[in-house]
Amino acid sequence: MHLLIIEDDLDLGQALLASLRQEGFSALWVRRMADVPDRPGPEVDAVLLDLTLPDGEGLALLRRWRAGAVATPVLVITARSALDERLAGLDGGADDYIVKPFAMAELVSRLWAVHRRTVQQASAVWTFGVLAIEPRAHRVTLSGQPLDLSAREFRLLVELARTPGDVVSKGGLGERLEPAGDPVDPATVEVHVSNLRRKIGAGRVRTVRGVGYQFVP
Repeated sequence: MHLLIIEDDLDLGQALLASLRQEGFSALWVRRMADVPDRPGPEVDAVLLDLTLPDGEGLALLRRWRAGAVATPVLVITARSALDERLAGLDGGADDYIVKPFAMAELVSRLWAVHRRTVQQASAVWTFGVLAIEPRAHRVTLSGQPLDLSAREFRLLVELARTPGDVVSKGGLGERLEPAGDPVDPATVEVHVSNLRRKIGAGRVRTVRGVGYQFVP
């Protein structure tokens, strides 16, 4: 999962970045409103948003995103604990509201819970017939047998399976395979798709000519 962290506190930002990377997340961290993109890119799975920033209010940013139909999940992380402030955050479009200080384990669990709702999966295990995917555990099984997927093959499968039936462009997959770096070129995406098909079954990833790929449950 790739995150956008908007947090001005230097110590907390560094701690979040280090801890979340240890949990297998990738992340971009910014400290000011001026550095925040107009809208999160398609590679961003969730946003961690502080409400008090040196050059603006996080809640105003959240409301602007929601007014602009930005659906990216947003988890507010703030020291503001009063009921009216928590309600304002949730009513303003936050998917969750976490009061500082918080345990990293709780934050990680809340991130995965929000992600499950986003991909409409009630369980931590995504089941598609005999194929089971566990995004948090980085594990895939086929008919109960574990599959040996590379890091990119695993991420490719998760990105396709999160919206079964939807077509994802090669360019979009290239961005999501390396959300914190340079996009993977289309030719390399094709190689990863070919390897993934060989491991999970060719019929599970359909090519839509001239557009991209589609996961077939």
